[in-house]
Amino acid sequence: MNNTPNKKTDNKITEAPSNFSNLEQMSVSELLYGINQEDGQIHIAVNKAIPTIEKFVSLLIDRIKSDGRLFYLGAGTSGRLGVLDASELPPTFGVPANIVIGLIAGGEKALRSAVESAEDDPEKAWQELQDYDINENDSVLGIAASGTTPYVIGGVKKARENGLLTACITCNPDAPVSKEAEIVIEAVVGPEFVTGSTRLKAGTAQKMILNMITTSLMIKLGRVKGNKMVNMQLTNKKLVERGTLMIMEELKLDKETSKSLLLEHGSVKKAIEAYKKS
Repeated sequence: MNNTPNKKTDNKITEAPSNFSNLEQMSVSELLYGINQEDGQIHIAVNKAIPTIEKFVSLLIDRIKSDGRLFYLGAGTSGRLGVLDASELPPTFGVPANIVIGLIAGGEKALRSAVESAEDDPEKAWQELQDYDINENDSVLGIAASGTTPYVIGGVKKARENGLLTACITCNPDAPVSKEAEIVIEAVVGPEFVTGSTRLKAGTAQKMILNMITTSLMIKLGRVKGNKMVNMQLTNKKLVERGTLMIMEELKLDKETSKSLLLEHGSVKKAIEAYKKS
C-alpha cells in the first residue's frame, strides 16, 4: 500500500492523483482501511468551513421566514445529493415541499443515470429557476465538487445578478463557481481514493454540509422541540410509535391516550399544544 501524497496541480485537488496506487493489487482489508483513512480528512475540512456555513444559514433564516425558498443547483453526484436533502425535509420536519427545492442538470432522469452534456449548458439552470417564479427573497446554493460545472456556475451567476442570496459548496480552492457566489463554502478534502471519483470524500463532505445547513435552519424555524422531530409526518408505523413515545414523555400520559392524540391532530407538536389548551 502506498499512501505517499502526490503533488496537487492547478488547485484542482478533486482531480489530483490518489494518495494510493495499485488499488487492484490490494486486499479487501487494505482497500477498506485505505478508504476509511481518506475519509478521516472529511471532518477536518468541514469543520474549517463552519464559520462560512454559519454566515449562510444566518442569512437564510430571515429569508425563509419572509416566504423565500432555497434552491439547490447541481449535476451528477452533487445534484443527487441536493435533491435527496430537499426531499427528506418534508417527512422529517413537516414543512411544505416548496421550501427547499433541488434541481439537477438533466432533470429526473439524471437521478438514476447520466444525461449526456446536461451539465455543460450555463444557461439551463436559470431557465429552470424561472419555472418557479423566482424572486428576491429566494436563495440559490450551487453544489459542485470541482467547482467547474457550467450548469451550476451559470445558475449561481444569474441568480446573484438578479439580487438573490447565492452560495456554493465546492471541494477545490478558488474554483470558478467561487468567483460567482456571494458566500463560498469550501471543503477541501484532498484527492479521492479512486482518482477523480468525487462520489467519495467530496460527496460525503457535501452531504454533511447540506445536513448541517437544513437541520440548523429547521431548528431555528421552530420545527424541532428539545431534540425531537415534533413535526415529522406520520408516514409509517415506526414514526407513529416514535411520536406516541414523544407525547408520553412530554405529557406523562399512557400509550393509548398518547397515540389517540397523535392520530387525531396529525403531529406531535399539534397534539401537545391541543392537550395543553384543553
